Amino acid sequence: MEETSINATKRYDVAAPHWGDKMRSLGYYDGYLGFLSAPQGPRATNKQVIDVGSGTGSFAEAWVAVNGAPRELMLLEPSPAMLERGRAALSRRGVDPILVQSLLGETEPDPSDVVLAAHVIEHCPDPLIALRQMRDLLRPGGALYLVVSKPHWCNAIIWLQWRHRTFSEGEILTLIEKAGFDIENVYAFPSGPPSRTSRGIAATRRD
Repeated sequence: MEETSINATKRYDVAAPHWGDKMRSLGYYDGYLGFLSAPQGPRATNKQVIDVGSGTGSFAEAWVAVNGAPRELMLLEPSPAMLERGRAALSRRGVDPILVQSLLGETEPDPSDVVLAAHVIEHCPDPLIALRQMRDLLRPGGALYLVVSKPHWCNAIIWLQWRHRTFSEGEILTLIEKAGFDIENVYAFPSGPPSRTSRGIAATRRD
């Protein structure tokens, strides 16, 4: 693991105790519920799901709230403190997740039906490579649910702490298509900080 990744993981370990509550208070969990409930193809049930860069599991928790417990749910996250809080949050919903302490691209689990990734590629050295790695985590026809940062002055403030990228709509859609996906839905979060900082995109892996 590169030194910058180690430092970032340590910072997430420090932030972990209050991360989930902060995401809820800012409206991100409710935003994820809206995104995953939006019309975008058949509703998935009994699926294998991987939450990449899962943090404290808010996106995975929203998935379970909307779709029910999947057959298998993996949290892929480099911060052990975040993983433990994600495990606890999902356990309260009756789900026992598989915990994998790793960065994207450093482990090769069996292909899944669904990949969730909220605010992940903004922190990757090459976002196209990151998207291709997410594609490789999916079976052909599998679904990617991506939440990504968009240009806004709120993200300029967040950048001071996390040094993340932002993507215009055209830029991120081009990257997703180049990575081997077909776009199914572009979701505009309707209110609160998510409406200013984030965009949701549902896509399916091409064969």
